[in-house]
Amino acid sequence: MAILDDLKTRFLQLGKHKAVSRMVRATVPLDKAVTRISGGAVHLIPEALLPQLTLTTVGKRSGLARTVPLLYVRDGEDYVVIASNFGQKHHPAWSYNLEANPDAEVLLGTRRTQVRARRVSEADRKRLWPSIVAVWPAYDDYIDWAGGRTIKLFRLTPR
Repeated sequence: MAILDDLKTRFLQLGKHKAVSRMVRATVPLDKAVTRISGGAVHLIPEALLPQLTLTTVGKRSGLARTVPLLYVRDGEDYVVIASNFGQKHHPAWSYNLEANPDAEVLLGTRRTQVRARRVSEADRKRLWPSIVAVWPAYDDYIDWAGGRTIKLFRLTPR
């Protein structure tokens, strides 16, 4: 078990490098395909390393279903997702979709759950941030990389 913990720690530290972040961002389309084909049973990176869900939103402009794999933390029964966009200077499209239409779907493993999204309050942000960086330490770096953009957090509450 200590070997696995050491490997996980080393893996999580890799995300703090911009080149690794770009590589992970480039794998998102492949992860979406793997998750779609497996019905949610498989992600490229095992759940043991990173807690992942697939979020389906309604496109703000297109009105079409849009899916994206995301890391999350639990807060009671809710899921909290981080609109970091890998530290890029602009917000991810899915965050605008949630703001326009907060009704969405979460695929966690093979279980689908309807959720309602809302932005996390500043007090909750401060409380949740330590558990967020425990999942992916690079989120602290993403704040710097984002050039002053506030990284949005969304609470997804099952309906």
